[in-house]
Amino acid sequence: MTQIDHQVHSIGPEVTGSRIFRFIAFLYGIAAYLVFFVTVLYAIGFVMGVMVPKTIDTGSDTPTVEAVIINLLLMTLFALQHSVMARRQFKAWWTQFVPKAVERSTYVLFASLSLLLLFWQWRPLPSIIWNVENPDLAVTLVTLSFAGWVLVFTSTFMINHFELFGLHQVTDHLVGKEPAPSRFKTPLLYKFVRHPIYLGFIIAFWAAPTMTAGHLLFAAVTTLYIFVGIALEESDLVALFGDEYRQYKQRVSMLIPWRRSV
Repeated sequence: MTQIDHQVHSIGPEVTGSRIFRFIAFLYGIAAYLVFFVTVLYAIGFVMGVMVPKTIDTGSDTPTVEAVIINLLLMTLFALQHSVMARRQFKAWWTQFVPKAVERSTYVLFASLSLLLLFWQWRPLPSIIWNVENPDLAVTLVTLSFAGWVLVFTSTFMINHFELFGLHQVTDHLVGKEPAPSRFKTPLLYKFVRHPIYLGFIIAFWAAPTMTAGHLLFAAVTTLYIFVGIALEESDLVALFGDEYRQYKQRVSMLIPWRRSV
């Protein structure tokens, strides 16, 4: 065990191990998950332009250059939070101050808040890039976008949705159960692409019957961030699982299921 690991695991055991803290941590994890769930539902409406008060194409009129700068800053803030807080080195430092049981819930909460800020402050760029007038094709694109969101959700459940968003950790902590060691697994869709969650986001963002300049900016920047995120995430996975993950990379394609050996 490294010195950092020793520091991380020995922070305030008399506090983090108490019953009242475990219960508070559990409630905190539930609250963080609910904020996340509401945020994701709003994100679907925001991108697809339905059932929410402010969408990607609505909001206050802003000069084009100012709107682009503000939107890029908002997306950069989310990207930095989402990437930096997910790194192993940051977690080792961060859990000196935040109990390990709620580390994931805190990450999920911060990610949700940065997204809510983006939705709130997003500036529309209404210029039309393309508009599909054929009603059948338009419905197909809307259906494809919705299918992308379904792919995102189903993929999270394949790898343990509740662990991914912090509920598993606070529940284990509540009952005094030690976290299980990380295991490498490739269930269902993960046998065909390494990142079906990211694939679902890309489909959801780009399958739009009406593509405005603002929507295009959002889709392009988030897609670029996804590729950067994949590189960072896979670096961590190689460090964690070694040759097992390297062989997986050789066997299964990143996003498009064109390469797979049995």
